Amino acid sequence: MGILDHTGEYLEGKLLIAMPGMRDPRFSQSVVYICAHNEDGAMGLVVNRLIDSITFPELIEQLGIVRPAPTIADIQVHFGGPVESGRGFVLHSTDFSNDATLHVDPGVSVTATVDILEQIALGEGPKSSILALGYAGWRSGQLENEILANGWLHVDADADLLFDTDCEDKWERAFGKLGFAPELLSGEAGHA
Repeated sequence: MGILDHTGEYLEGKLLIAMPGMRDPRFSQSVVYICAHNEDGAMGLVVNRLIDSITFPELIEQLGIVRPAPTIADIQVHFGGPVESGRGFVLHSTDFSNDATLHVDPGVSVTATVDILEQIALGEGPKSSILALGYAGWRSGQLENEILANGWLHVDADADLLFDTDCEDKWERAFGKLGFAPELLSGEAGHA
């Protein structure tokens, strides 16, 4: 278990796309970037859902970050997933790094420390980023079973889709990378 793509590799650095019949409302029409995947399980961040209950300026104020740049009002806060919803993660381009940064693939890293939020607030952070509260997590074999049960598809990630601030059509655009529209799929698993 755990080896899921056609090359025999784990899905780290890929996008998961929720199938149209996804029964879990927390992930209905979700696109999840997989930050880590191995024999112990998987961890990812939902990249197409926003949180309306807190803004970035409110978040940095709660954290005591001072001297914010005027552009922070435009920064969106994403619902990263249902696990540890008070914990923040920044999915970002690799032009920022610290000791706690996890380099997922050649163009994408994730950092979960306050100093990246300080840099973003000052207008000095990574060129591209997504701030997410919470994450999606799967124990060993769980994601594999969900894929086999027709819950998810996966596709290569690209920076344009990943870091695009327009979340409205990311799910449909992710399907487009597969070459078809979601309405052409059934939510039922089938066997030949």
